Amino acid sequence: MGYIEIKIEEYLKVNGVSKNKICQNCGLQRTQLNNYCKNKVSRVDLNIIARLCEYLGCSVSDLLEYKK
Repeated sequence: MGYIEIKIEEYLKVNGVSKNKICQNCGLQRTQLNNYCKNKVSRVDLNIIARLCEYLGCSVSDLLEYKK
């Protein structure tokens, strides 16, 4: 069975984006963002992913990846 890997932390490092700025501009709590970065969420909130994509100017596939 496959799973979804959250690649937000990797994307932020590669693109030099600050977690603090994301939290401020996307209305996220730091703990919430850290849980996404560490793949510690069991249910992905699509509204959060949409806000991140809009702020970062990326697509969903830049942040989430299906693994077999």
